[in-house]
Amino acid sequence: MRSIRAAAAGAVTLSLALAATACGGGSATGGGSNDSPKTLTYWASNQGASIEIDKKVLQPELDKFEKQTGIKVKLEVVPWSDLLNRILTATTSGQGPDVLNIGNTWSASLQATGALLPWDAGNFGKIGGRDRFVDSALGSTGAEGKDPAAVPLYSMSYALYYNKKMFADAGISKPPATWDELVADGRKLSEDGKWALGMEGSNPSENIHHAFVFAKQHGADFFTADGKADFTSDGTVAAVKQYVDLMAKDKVIAPGNAEYAQNQSVSDFAKGKTAMLLWQSASANLAAQGMSTDDYGIAPVPVQSGTPGTGKQVNSMVAGINLAVFKNTDNTDGATKFVKFMTSDAEQKILNKAYSTIPPVKSAQSDAAFATPANAVLKDTLAKSAVALPQVADESQFETAVGTAIKGLFADAAAGRPVTTASVKAALEKAQQQMPAA
Repeated sequence: MRSIRAAAAGAVTLSLALAATACGGGSATGGGSNDSPKTLTYWASNQGASIEIDKKVLQPELDKFEKQTGIKVKLEVVPWSDLLNRILTATTSGQGPDVLNIGNTWSASLQATGALLPWDAGNFGKIGGRDRFVDSALGSTGAEGKDPAAVPLYSMSYALYYNKKMFADAGISKPPATWDELVADGRKLSEDGKWALGMEGSNPSENIHHAFVFAKQHGADFFTADGKADFTSDGTVAAVKQYVDLMAKDKVIAPGNAEYAQNQSVSDFAKGKTAMLLWQSASANLAAQGMSTDDYGIAPVPVQSGTPGTGKQVNSMVAGINLAVFKNTDNTDGATKFVKFMTSDAEQKILNKAYSTIPPVKSAQSDAAFATPANAVLKDTLAKSAVALPQVADESQFETAVGTAIKGLFADAAAGRPVTTASVKAALEKAQQQMPAA
């Protein structure tokens, strides 16, 4: 899932969606049809620096699809602050699009509603086969052992973006590889009204992504092997505290970042207000805000010690966007053709270049555009040191409950209230109480 958005709030809960299994899309039969073979509706997620930029990227491609197939696609770019709730409302009301983008971390949760078309061997065969896609992307398409609920569209990972001039002025010769190094460098960089690191402390999804990575680095997880919530282990508590302590104790994040939820940390970095940024595939966003690629470097996200790799050396969640079809669409054949078009080699190159993301289609990755130093870091991370968020039915509630709890801890840090092990554990206990009963 891309983190240039505010997290979807919990106004529409997944429990409502689960009660509406097999609802969604447009067909009154509930099983899909071809009643409207000449039209499709498509909800796209906001990937660029603005919705207008997304429309400029996507509309020419949709026009190309119409010219090839005779099928007109009605596009709506949905802000991330609304997308999950819009999708869940569609699963309960039956009034949704034919095709939509979903954050890949939601795949198992939305799969559990029964509203999305399963991508079995037959459906994958219609778009060229499952083997076209890289394994890490397929790992975030639904629960293990079930047919995927969606098809990978854009792949991303987190990286550390750093301002070369600010580093040089502070006498720092290389980007930090560990969190201790980041804090030490950050104290040199946080002066004269500027800060070391930007974060989006009021964005629950962004909080979850980082807390999950910290937890992995502490050898912990937020769910047990059988999918039960486990938010208060020593490892998860230590992980959340370390993340929030970047503001609360280490003082390398400005207190005002506790209120950030809408890309403000990217803007601060582009304007030279912060020296570092932890972000998913940020190059296109930074370019749209006027920052030259010569002005910044890109490095792997720090780990506890050593270098990124497997096991505790995880340094990113497997981020990305998946393409899903509502099971009861009024244009089953057209929706499948659209997914095939969007995941074709040609479109994968066009779209992933536009968004500075990585194609999840293996053959499209060979394009020279994806061999830049920036993309080399992202591809290496996805291949060696990224892990999918838990593919469990309760994942979206987890993002809302724990992400919001961390938002509250950042608010405490910004206000000067102590963030202790006990207060972190209490916040996580409260979040766990908000999860559905097992």
